[in-house]
Amino acid sequence: MLSNSRSVRIEWGDCDPAGIIFYPRYFAMFDHSVTMLITAASGVSKAELLKKFEFDGYPLVATQAKFIQPTRFGDDVIIQSTFVRVGRSSFEIKHQIRKNNQVAVEGQETRAWVKRDPGDRTKIKAHPLPEELAARFRGEF
Repeated sequence: MLSNSRSVRIEWGDCDPAGIIFYPRYFAMFDHSVTMLITAASGVSKAELLKKFEFDGYPLVATQAKFIQPTRFGDDVIIQSTFVRVGRSSFEIKHQIRKNNQVAVEGQETRAWVKRDPGDRTKIKAHPLPEELAARFRGEF
């Protein structure tokens, strides 16, 4: 399965008053890492992807994280995100944050490929992933 890594420095705004990262920031980092992973898979930006495949996003439907060791202001970490399952209209991604080459956080997400209901734009429904893109998510390109 396809994987992507990026470097991140933990900034003051990521941290609580004790200088330890405030846990929701990890989920924001995971979210951005998903966009970067899908960009690496598709070869286009998220804005271009939305137009090319005429869909409305890939919202989060489930998530979890295991916090193994804290990260603090000034730490440099590597976030590796990997597709672990690609289904008909959903996919799972595993995230691993490493500090000094040791796992600090593990996370997992399930996301759905969705389109808005043409009759009621407030509703979204899962739709099949385009096969071309699903193959790229699986690393078959």
